[in-house]
Amino acid sequence: MKQVLLGSSDLKVGAIAYGCWRFANSSLQEADTKIRTALEAGLTLIDTADIYGLGDMRGFGGSEEVLGEVLKASPDLRDKMVIATKGGIDAVRPYDSTYDYLMTAMDKSLARLKTDYVDIYQIHRPDITTPMAETARALDEMVKTGKTKYIGVSNFTVAQTRALQAHLGTKIITTQPEFSALHQYPITDGTLDWCQENTATALAWSPLARGRVFSESGIVIDALDTLAKRYDAPRGHIALAFTMGHGANVIPIIGTQKTERIVDSAKALNIPLTARDFYDIVEAFRGEKMP
Repeated sequence: MKQVLLGSSDLKVGAIAYGCWRFANSSLQEADTKIRTALEAGLTLIDTADIYGLGDMRGFGGSEEVLGEVLKASPDLRDKMVIATKGGIDAVRPYDSTYDYLMTAMDKSLARLKTDYVDIYQIHRPDITTPMAETARALDEMVKTGKTKYIGVSNFTVAQTRALQAHLGTKIITTQPEFSALHQYPITDGTLDWCQENTATALAWSPLARGRVFSESGIVIDALDTLAKRYDAPRGHIALAFTMGHGANVIPIIGTQKTERIVDSAKALNIPLTARDFYDIVEAFRGEKMP
């Protein structure tokens, strides 16, 4: 798979990432197979979060625990992947980006993941009750102490991202918005423009619109199907190719639990969508021709 630089860092990752938000119910054998399949297919960025697993059998931290079990059983896999995790949601408050909470959350994530560091630590959602300066102090300390190599944000507005960056001594290299053919707002809300302005990478969650790409109908789906017929490819491949067609070089995060689909998703990179194709999908979403 094509490897790309992650923001302004020295980290090279696959052009498609593998997400573990539905990972918590996997057995060790199942989880090991999924991770190895992803890595062998070139999906070297493994995305998780401390809250993944809440509502499942393992509960809060479940996804990190399972991934940690895989790494404990096969330590050699650690150097083959780039781990991105997130913290700042406690499911009660519900958002907590205070210094004390984040530092504790980071230590707990590392313990569950059975690793001394993560490659990227991201604030999962903005905590509007905590000053950005306090959140920045925690993130800077995580980098200084080697608990994470780089930092990022998730579900932040551009204004919130800039406010946090203003207090940081460390550069934000990733932002994680929802982005798909059926959710194109990062194109117009400034998120993808901010990425290009700051040499940051957008990690798109739910690039298949939480499965709605396969279940819904409408003008956007019609546009995807037209291109699917043109390129003799499944609708899902066109939808993934769309997210990678923006000039910001977006990395979509797929979350399938089926190994055959992990491998199959890489084929989306072979679809040569043109700029006209991309705009056809944009115009379908907007319901009008672009001026």
